[in-house]
Amino acid sequence: MPDNEKNPVSPVDERLPWRQLLVFGAQHVLVMAASPIASVFLMATALGFSSELTLQLLSATFLVCGLGTLLQSLGLRGCGARLPFIMLPGGAPIMLFILIAQQNGVATASGAVILTGVFYFLVLPVFRRLLRFFPSVVVGTMLLLVAVNLVKLSGQLIVGQPGSAHFAAPEQLLLAFSTIAITVLCARLLRGTLKQLSILLGLLGGSLLAVAIGAFDSAGLSMYPLLSLPTFMPFGVPHFDVFASIPLMLFCVVSMVEATGQTVAISEAVDKPLDVHRDVVRTIRGDALSSILGGFMGTSLIITSGENIGVIRATHVRSRYVTAVSGVLLLVFALLAPLARLIEGVPEAVVGGTSLIVFAIVGTMGIDMLRKVDLRNHGNMYVVSIALAVGLLPILVPGVYSQFPNGLAGLLGNGVAMGAITAAVMNFLFHCIGRQDTPVDAKAKLINP
Repeated sequence: MPDNEKNPVSPVDERLPWRQLLVFGAQHVLVMAASPIASVFLMATALGFSSELTLQLLSATFLVCGLGTLLQSLGLRGCGARLPFIMLPGGAPIMLFILIAQQNGVATASGAVILTGVFYFLVLPVFRRLLRFFPSVVVGTMLLLVAVNLVKLSGQLIVGQPGSAHFAAPEQLLLAFSTIAITVLCARLLRGTLKQLSILLGLLGGSLLAVAIGAFDSAGLSMYPLLSLPTFMPFGVPHFDVFASIPLMLFCVVSMVEATGQTVAISEAVDKPLDVHRDVVRTIRGDALSSILGGFMGTSLIITSGENIGVIRATHVRSRYVTAVSGVLLLVFALLAPLARLIEGVPEAVVGGTSLIVFAIVGTMGIDMLRKVDLRNHGNMYVVSIALAVGLLPILVPGVYSQFPNGLAGLLGNGVAMGAITAAVMNFLFHCIGRQDTPVDAKAKLINP
């Protein structure tokens, strides 16, 4: 018997031909590129940065995202999950960074990011003991909340902000639904590699349509400057203020909960047996190291992204070397300014149409996990229903906690985090205290050895 039949290569460790690695890696990058661009421009607008500093921060963000993606995809001495993750700036950390910078200065905000990265390592031994409280009923509910939240954000990319001049413009909706239609047609009609590239082809098709109708923003396109080099400590020497850092430190605990769910979900997507005490810990360590580097480069927390799980599900390409190539491409974008400006020109409606599909697929993964749970069981029914109620409320009713103090409002207003924490607490109340009469589902056995 040939050796490759005795020891078949796991799909997550498959080394594809370079040409396929390049196009599949580019697909991940193009779908996710809106996040770092939007985070940098939001920060620049809120804090009044110059155009030169903004370009440096965009370069730095791509650089840290690329290095973090390589770390998570390839692994390094106990850091990095060796799973096909893409690292991106988190939305909530960006808002907390801006809040700290406005109140205490940008140098203090950078110091808060570095302190939070260190705090990950300090809290991780305690958090590791709590991993058994995150079975499928908790993770599946969290993925549903993630999908709803992300679909809402995609919708905002398409229609814009209420009250703006171009809110819900028919042209934007045309671009979004055309992008979706092209993606669906490619997925249905094409075969082989082209079928697996349907998301990328839909994005390119939507962009070409935008060019045809004059909706592609070409104002910033220029070959000069050719190189954009990030600056180490762009705000000067970071200032370390523990009290100012508390909001980000609290978020890091929430981030660890989300990283747990994402690691479980992506392991299932790539058919890799999960050792939760090894793989989740490696994922969190990768987040911590990336965030510490990000603090020195002027970014907020750089964390694992669950969004690319939808791309993996849609394409059935599960190799971690694909996202490793994505990491290399992010490094190229960090250094070549014209490429970053070209991506920036893609209309938000096109990106929103693509991400609607990808993020909805994340929701189907949550449904698939919950399908394996006996929801007729009294306890499981309450775990899911209460968690969805708590998690959906701030997502569907923005500002519901606006009368609370800022720090508490920020925590309660994170529907994904509150839903996941609620699910874990409810699971503990119904299944870990007193008589435990709930059948354990397959995934629960997997992550609760």
